[in-house]
This record gives sequence, C-alpha cells and structure tokens, in this order.
Amino acid sequence: MGSFATLAPGAVAARLGTRTLRVGSSGPDVKQLQKKLRKAGFKVTADGQYGRRTLKAVRSFQRSAHLRVTGTADRRTIRALRRMLHSADVGGFDPNQPATSGPVKNLGDRIPIKRGMHGPDVKQLQALLVQTGQGLTVDGAFGPGTESAEKAWEASAGRTADGIVDAADITALRAAAAQSSAAPAPTPLAPGAKARIVNGFAVAPAAAPAVVQAIIAAGNRIAKKPYVFGGGHGKWNDVGYDCSGSVSYALHGAGLLAQSMPSGSFEGWGDAGPGQWVTLFAKASHIYMVVAGIRFDTSGRSVAGTRWQADMRSSAGYVVRHPPGL
Repeated sequence: MGSFATLAPGAVAARLGTRTLRVGSSGPDVKQLQKKLRKAGFKVTADGQYGRRTLKAVRSFQRSAHLRVTGTADRRTIRALRRMLHSADVGGFDPNQPATSGPVKNLGDRIPIKRGMHGPDVKQLQALLVQTGQGLTVDGAFGPGTESAEKAWEASAGRTADGIVDAADITALRAAAAQSSAAPAPTPLAPGAKARIVNGFAVAPAAAPAVVQAIIAAGNRIAKKPYVFGGGHGKWNDVGYDCSGSVSYALHGAGLLAQSMPSGSFEGWGDAGPGQWVTLFAKASHIYMVVAGIRFDTSGRSVAGTRWQADMRSSAGYVVRHPPGL
C-alpha cells in the first residue's frame, strides 16, 4: 500500500519504480533512471551502476524539483522525474497553454522548457534570468527575448548555449540568481540550522540551503523599510512594503515568486503544512513567515524596528503553507 516492493538482498529489479535506488544499487532499473536523468540534462553514464555521479545527478534533480535532497531515488523522486519528462513530451507547444498533461505551478514541473511554451514556470524562469542581469519582460511567455536571455546566461555560465532549459540549467540558474541577489550578511553565517538576528538583520544559518539564504538576504534589504499599505505590489523596489508585499519580495529575491501576491492568495500557494526551513502563515487580512526559526513579519516592526523578530506569535486562524521542498 503505497510502498515499493521488498526484494531479497542482492536482487535487482528490471523495471524502474519497483524499489528505492541508492548508492550501491545496480541493474536495469538503475540504467533506466540514468537514461531519464540524461534526458533531463544531467551528465551521468547509463551503465546501470548507482555510483557517485548518479548520486550527484539525483541530488541536483531533487533541488531543481524542490524535493528533499537525499540523493536516494525513492518513489517521489522517480515519479517527479517521470512527470516532468512526460509533461514535455506530450504537451506540444501551444503558445496559449502550458505544455503539460497536468497543472504547471512551479519551475521544475516540466522539463525541458523551450521557446513556444507558456505558463507560471516560464514566468519564474524569467524572474531568475532578470536577477542574474538579463534584460527581458517577465510575462510567462517563452518567446525570442527569453530564448536570447537564456542563451546569454548559459554562455556566461559555461553551459551549452542552446536556449533550452533542462533540469541541470534550473539548478545552476537558481544558484546564480541567489548569489546575484544576496546582499552581504551583517556577520558571518550563523552555525547550525537556526538564523540569528543582529542589529535588526537576520544572519542566515550555515546549514541552510542557498535558496533559504537568498530569502534571508532579500528580507534584509527591506527589513527596516517602513510599512506602506500596497507597498511592493506595483514595483519591487518601493519606498515601503505591506505584509504581503514584504513576503513576496523576500520570496522573489530567491527566485520562488515571479510577481507579488496579496495575503489571501498565499492560502493556496506552495504546499500544505509547515516546511523544514520556511513556513508561511496566511489569511485574507495578513501574512507572515518563519524562516530558519525566526519570524519575518510587518506586525511588530514599529516596536522592534525590523521585520525580523525572534519571538513567535499565535497562528490561530492562519492557513499554513510552505515553498515546495523547503
């Protein structure tokens, strides 16, 4: 019931999906996994041996797909890889519809992404390209301008400049965007997995993924800016930000959000429940989030002088969500 079949020690499976694959596994199913990873853009030899290169490729894919990064090809990882590749294969290139057999919500829901596609994942891709310094319109349509920007970024990153976005490109682009948008931390990274607050700014924990560090860096840029109703919704660089504008700005700074959203819209954004690193608390009238153990919230800013606050607050009446994989 919902789990892989149990195989005898040393047994191999012929069909991908029969068992969990990890370092040391071998057989036809490992080879099938490697072929799918190659199709998704990862450099791995399809030799049927789950070695270090396959481990690295699986980890990179999991990052691009916002999955928990374990390096183990479990049911969820295999299903996500199949879904992404299938979506691109069957969807076609109708410029008015996403090329997918199911709903596309996030960058990484389908691979590859190329000219002619349209959807929210394209918009998120464009936002990341803008963060790396490419000039283009963030409109969700993969046209000539987006293709040119993608090729330019690929060339600058030493990647194959074909204008086609595979899973490996997504992983590298997220890292590049996070590095480009990250402001210098007020102090070195905090040890462990919990952020600290120093002089009103958050210090990212060393154990946090790069995307979480990028959220914190973006939050620091507006941490002490005034509260302005509607601020951050007409433009990213504003004189002040309201609650949803603040959260939108921080998520956008990490390439997780293409455009700002009102508080109520976050009730259906991302995945349900608390996250490992980032948890959003949303309702129609307010939103705040907890990042690496500290609160990012306009409520209390007038007293604390910053949106970063160490104390928690009641979450009664809020819908709890989190960014996929975080």
